[in-house]
Amino acid sequence: MVVGDTNGTGGSLCYGGSMRSLIVEEHARESGAVRVASSNGMRISDQLVPQLLSLLANRTRCTEHILSYGEMEKVLIGGVLTMLTLITICGNLLVVISVCFVKKLRQPSNYLIVSLALADLSVALAVMPFVSITDLIGGRWIFGQFFCNVFIAMDVMCCTASIMTLCVISIDRYLGITRPLTYPVRQNGWCMAKMVLSVWLLSASITLPPLFGWAQNVNDGKVCLISQDFGYTIYSTAVAFYIPMTVMLIMYHRIYRAAKLSAAKHTITAFPRPGTTEHLHREVEECTQLPRLLRVGGVAGSGSDRKGISVFKREQKAAATLGVVVGAFSVCWLPFFLLSTARPFVCGTECSCVPLWVERTLLWFGYANSLINPFIYAFFNRDLRTTYRNLLSCRYRNINRRLSAVGMHEALRLVERPEVTVSG
Repeated sequence: MVVGDTNGTGGSLCYGGSMRSLIVEEHARESGAVRVASSNGMRISDQLVPQLLSLLANRTRCTEHILSYGEMEKVLIGGVLTMLTLITICGNLLVVISVCFVKKLRQPSNYLIVSLALADLSVALAVMPFVSITDLIGGRWIFGQFFCNVFIAMDVMCCTASIMTLCVISIDRYLGITRPLTYPVRQNGWCMAKMVLSVWLLSASITLPPLFGWAQNVNDGKVCLISQDFGYTIYSTAVAFYIPMTVMLIMYHRIYRAAKLSAAKHTITAFPRPGTTEHLHREVEECTQLPRLLRVGGVAGSGSDRKGISVFKREQKAAATLGVVVGAFSVCWLPFFLLSTARPFVCGTECSCVPLWVERTLLWFGYANSLINPFIYAFFNRDLRTTYRNLLSCRYRNINRRLSAVGMHEALRLVERPEVTVSG
């Protein structure tokens, strides 16, 4: 990849900006400027100079380096971006199809997973293709001024909906773990639908200000950049990222703490440990009888233990899942939002002074979060994994029956071989 400007001179990068020389020439042509001869050669009419100075002051404060690729680089980059987009589409489609058509997965708790998949799918269908084309032609916007506003609105709304759905999922998992008796009663379809609707309405509210007069987007036919207004930048980044990330970190900490307390509570200290040799020998003898005693207890004796172990495993699984989700989310989106927050204060509100390749790389890191979300949840959800395998291997028939059989087999296995944690 080669970074260079359009006239071969140096200058700082302005994403979506325009070359000063290009602005001068275009404005001169549009104004019908007359070049007059002089003893020193050709010069622009003196009447045009004030207009040009005013234009330059109002348009942009930085010049542009465009991204220039060789043919092989275009093929390679285009192939990678296309592959990322297609995998994102396929992965999130699998989630939507699995939950909508498999009865066992059609539960209110999975409505949020479907909302997340739809948000990520919208990013892949309505945002990624246009970003890919713009990147391959060097960063210039070629789709017109009107569609620029539509594109920015879709980009902001879908990415924000994805992020905020992750936040709501973390709250949902926390309540399910800490209130196992009361929360499932309230976790019905209507409650989940209201949560999903709230996420999308709040996400849409971030896109409205630039469309209704506050904080206009940077858009002059060649530029398509979200508004760099200071107030709007703070508002949008806080609502779209910093607040959700803070909530997710708090929920993860609380779930992790609950799992840790549960682990301590369910660790079995079988017998007291006096310091005398006689008691130590007796303890060893009794410990050798522990497996037999547990088996003799049968279902009645081990039911509470099995239930406690089930709760403990569920808490550990929730902590692990949310930990991976929060980690992936932070790695993907944190660099981009740090840049977005700092950019107006460093570069001003007219354009961006950050190298274009840095902006685009961090942006694609954020989009990658939409790619990995379906695979994170499938990794921690056996039913989703099984459904994925059945769908990908074209075994569409009797998926519900096979999932029920797998669940029954797992239940029987737990009854026959209860897991008990024993620690000295």
